[in-house]
Amino acid sequence: MIVRKLRLQRGWSQDQLAEFMDVSVRTIQRLERGHKPSLETAKALASVFEVDISSFNLEETEMKTKIELKQDEKEAIEYAKGAKEFIDGVIAYVVIAVVFFAFFGFDTPLLYWVFSGIGVGLIIQALFTFEIIRFPFQNWEKWIAEKRLGRKL
Repeated sequence: MIVRKLRLQRGWSQDQLAEFMDVSVRTIQRLERGHKPSLETAKALASVFEVDISSFNLEETEMKTKIELKQDEKEAIEYAKGAKEFIDGVIAYVVIAVVFFAFFGFDTPLLYWVFSGIGVGLIIQALFTFEIIRFPFQNWEKWIAEKRLGRKL
């Protein structure tokens, strides 16, 4: 999470960070999922982010206590992930629609029904993703976690 936090603070994409560090995007994805970096990767991270190398070589428990994401930062990251997934879905929808209409032609009524239905589903997903519509049960996971912990998150 520390790599993701530092990357997002600077407004960089995973591709940009990988290019700055001269590593693969896959390496950045692994680091953002919490894998421990190699010594060379930790040096590159420290150099790119202009922080001490120990920020990336701490034991997992030490890192959690030293560098903890705030609740609003976690929520913002989750929101951004949801928005990205939605945009990916819209792009896939458009590409698939273009391919199907190009292959089967525009005179197939079934395609209009299918893609209209999927389009309505995407609109509903957008309303929830961008929090235009909120139902009371949307925070149920947080509520259950708070009940289990016996305190507010």
